[in-house]
Amino acid sequence: MTNNDILRRIRYTFDFDDTKMIALFALADHQVSRQEISDWLKKDDDLSYQECSDINMAIFLNGLINDKRGKKPGAQVEPEELVTNNIIFRKLKIALNLTNDDVMAILETVDFRLSKHELSAFFRKPAHKNYRLCKNQILRNFLSGMQLKYKKTE
Repeated sequence: MTNNDILRRIRYTFDFDDTKMIALFALADHQVSRQEISDWLKKDDDLSYQECSDINMAIFLNGLINDKRGKKPGAQVEPEELVTNNIIFRKLKIALNLTNDDVMAILETVDFRLSKHELSAFFRKPAHKNYRLCKNQILRNFLSGMQLKYKKTE
């Protein structure tokens, strides 16, 4: 999955408009323009499409954490230069204040099952012997489950 796909899915799930997206970046002490947001959200085959960098994705997720959980006093957390599925998964878990049981319940809504041990392996430090890379399929299922849980239906 690309950062752009993830950005589009999060925006759709929480029904964020451009103003809200800009505000989320601002919560992480970063300024973006409406045009940048628009270009990141376009489909890959659009001429104006721009790739969302790992740093911008990390900044967005930090802003989402600040929005959902409140901004901590002091200096803003430095965004990661390289964002992996594990980092995205962890930041979404933090932003939504989810326990491992909550994450497993979200995954079960899309008929995807993991054991607690498999799940905890995604949130370990990369140097840990039980660390495991989060594959696209797992993150995609989590984002789909998030959509089922958090998308407002009218």
